[in-house]
Amino acid sequence: MNFKNFYQDKKPRYSFEIFPAKDAKGTEALIQTLRELSIFDPAYISVTYGAMGSTQALTRDLVLRISKELKLKTAFHFTCVGSTRETVKDYVEGLKKEGVDLIVALRGDPPAGTTGFQKPENGFGYANELVSYLKEMGGFSMAVAGYPEKHIEAPSKEIDLQNLKRKVDAGADVIVTQLFFDNQDFFDFEKRCRAIGIQIPIIPGLMPIVNAKQIEKITKMCGAKLPESLHQKLETYKDDVDAVIQIGIDHAVQQARELLKNGSPGIHFYTLNKAYSCKKVIESL
Repeated sequence: MNFKNFYQDKKPRYSFEIFPAKDAKGTEALIQTLRELSIFDPAYISVTYGAMGSTQALTRDLVLRISKELKLKTAFHFTCVGSTRETVKDYVEGLKKEGVDLIVALRGDPPAGTTGFQKPENGFGYANELVSYLKEMGGFSMAVAGYPEKHIEAPSKEIDLQNLKRKVDAGADVIVTQLFFDNQDFFDFEKRCRAIGIQIPIIPGLMPIVNAKQIEKITKMCGAKLPESLHQKLETYKDDVDAVIQIGIDHAVQQARELLKNGSPGIHFYTLNKAYSCKKVIESL
């Protein structure tokens, strides 16, 4: 399977990102979430793992369960953090034998408490190196991350874009963006990508807001910004859980409609392991 295949026709395709639950009860709740989202015929479900690969085993088990039990296409995240070439090969070859061949290839965030990313011995320092290695192995299709407002560590948008071009040239098949809340940031990013010769599909990533305090923390961590009008709404209703959820749904619907109207081939939803808001957004579309 190739990520590009999901975006060949004119029908917009949706994909969903989840992360492994902490215990068996949480896993069953997550499986139910995916059953609810499966009615939208998702292109794929992407599964993350924790810092330093701390949930790699859980990610692998969850990916295989989703694939076999729910019959949904799955993509597993893999980062450069703490991984040698040998561990990368063993891990991904094991998944390939199980029929899972979609990878979201990332550099990964530095572990908490460190001053910056440290390249593992006999490992990779940048995502383009990981993409190149996986391309040489063969048998995989790879998605990479794009940053409409630039990666938080990048000194400029221009340098960030050149880094993305390296990942694409190394063999990426599709770009999935970090979350953003102002569509103009995405349209500017897409235009700049096309101008330097990036022609693969660019899929906007949206996160329907469900908690005012949580989204403040998330945006600070990743460098995304909240438009002032949205921020003011959240401040006004921050103690009203239902109101905040509805604000998040309304804003995501507005974003998604404009993105699809302007040619985006699909939407990637950061679900926070919840179905309700994503369902409401897609139903509104």
